[in-house]
Amino acid sequence: MNKKRVLWVGKVLSNREMMKGYLLMSVRLPRTFDAPLPGQFVMIHLRDRKDILLGRPFSIYGIQYHKSRVILEIFYRVVGEGTYSLSLLKRGTEVEILGPLGRPFEVNRRIKNIVLVAGGLGIAPIRFLLEYLKKGISEFQPRIRFYMGAKTAGELVELDRLEPLCEDINVCTDDCSMGYHGFVTEPLEKDLKSFPIADTMIYACGPAAMIRRLAGLLEDHPVPCQVSMEERMACGLGACLGCAIAVKGQNGGRQYKRVCKDGPVFDIRDILWDEASKEE
Repeated sequence: MNKKRVLWVGKVLSNREMMKGYLLMSVRLPRTFDAPLPGQFVMIHLRDRKDILLGRPFSIYGIQYHKSRVILEIFYRVVGEGTYSLSLLKRGTEVEILGPLGRPFEVNRRIKNIVLVAGGLGIAPIRFLLEYLKKGISEFQPRIRFYMGAKTAGELVELDRLEPLCEDINVCTDDCSMGYHGFVTEPLEKDLKSFPIADTMIYACGPAAMIRRLAGLLEDHPVPCQVSMEERMACGLGACLGCAIAVKGQNGGRQYKRVCKDGPVFDIRDILWDEASKEE
C-alpha cells in the first residue's frame, strides 16, 4: 500500500548565503515529520505565490531532531525564478514541504571501505549520508574517503565541518585554487586499485558529466556504486514523467525510469548514456 503523502507547513528559521548564488536554508517542521533517509529529497512550495505553481525539488542537506520540532536543512543554488524567490524568504516565512520522497541510498553497515564522491550541488545528499553513517556506529568502524570537487575553492561548502568526519578528504578544483587541479574522478582513479572489491561501496552525486566519467572509470573496476541523479522535476511523484532517464531493462534493452519515483538513487551500471549526456 502506498504511503499517503503529507504536505507539511514549515517556518523558515534562516536563509543565508554561503557563497555568491548558493544558500543554506533551515526550516522548522513538526516533530512528526517523517524521518528522511540519505538520498531522499523534498518538494518545496512557496505559499501565497500563485504565479509559481510547481514546487521545487531539493536534496536534503541535513536534519536536526529536537524534542518538539525538526530542523530541515536545504542547500541550493539560485538558477531561475523559483529559486530566486526562495532566496528572498525571511525568517518566519511559511513554506509547504512535500516529502521525504524518492528512493534513498542503500547502506550496508558491514561495509568497511566507504567512498563518497561529490561535485557541485551534489554535496547536499552526500553530506547528509556522511552524517548518517557517523551516527550510532559502534559495532564497526568503516574507513570513509571523500572526493570533493568544485570549480573554485570558494565553492567548497563547510569543508571544516566535513574534515573531522572523514579519515581522508581529497579536494579538487577546476581552477587549481585548492587541492588537486582537475576532475574529481582523477585522484579516485589512482586509488581504485587499492580498494577491496568485496568490502567497498561508492556513493556519488554531481553533474551528469561527472557521473558519466565515473561510470566509464568503473567499467574496468567492478566496485559497486550508487549514484543520486540530478534531474529537473515538476511533480516529484512520478505522474508527469518529466524526469525520466534511460536505464538497462531486464532483458538488456532500454527502458525509462523516473528519477523522482524510481530514484533518485540508481546503480551506476544501470544508467544508459546518450550523446546529449556526454556534453560537458
